Amino acid sequence: MRPVIGIIGNYYLVNDTYPTHAGGTMNSEAVAHVAGCMPMLIPSDPRVVSVEELLELCDGFLLTGGRPNVHPHEYGEDATSAHGNFDTNRDAITLPLIRACVERGQPFFGICRGFQEVNVAMGGSLYPEIRDLPGRSNHRMPPDGTLEEMFALRHKVSFSMDGPFQRLMGATEVMTNTLHGQGVKRQGADIVIDGHAPDGTPEALYVRDAPGFTLSVQWHPEWNAVDDPVSRPLFEAFGDAARHWRDHKAKPHRS
Repeated sequence: MRPVIGIIGNYYLVNDTYPTHAGGTMNSEAVAHVAGCMPMLIPSDPRVVSVEELLELCDGFLLTGGRPNVHPHEYGEDATSAHGNFDTNRDAITLPLIRACVERGQPFFGICRGFQEVNVAMGGSLYPEIRDLPGRSNHRMPPDGTLEEMFALRHKVSFSMDGPFQRLMGATEVMTNTLHGQGVKRQGADIVIDGHAPDGTPEALYVRDAPGFTLSVQWHPEWNAVDDPVSRPLFEAFGDAARHWRDHKAKPHRS
């Protein structure tokens, strides 16, 4: 059986009336066809699932992007109009889940909001709007156009020499898409920023000395993951980490 990857779902209202938990199909396709794992959508709501159950059920987690942002009270700041919409139920699942995975060595892969969640879970904070900062670019997706245009490669990301991303990519610089408004402000404890956009915005991170896979990126590698030379190695490495966890995780003791 393939390792099970819990894909963190997002809360949406269909037609502004019907509540759903949903996930983009490209996330499931990247997990299945590139990571070689079985995707399973997680309803990120502590009223219906618990972190403890998820840790036992899944071999790894994909922390997906999403329109709602992490609530700033999670990093000690007040909410403003610049912070946008929130999903506090997702916060209640993902933040303790990340901390538990770091401690256990259970793999996770953070994407966009997921990248930001990893930083917040480890004690960091976020800027509500990158494009309002002096010298920063607009990292948001284009307001119009096709999916291909929205997910087009738009800027370079430069990695630290001999860091995990440079070793994985075989390059110190790659091209990525960009579809985010918020970004890392204060680094969390043991967060290593291993890649930056040309304007200095953090784009790639990992958790220092964590025993498992913690690579996370601010862009969206699930787009064209089968063919993209930057996306593919990320999902392949994530899948390898999930297989290692499945095969080596501690078995419960019997009395």
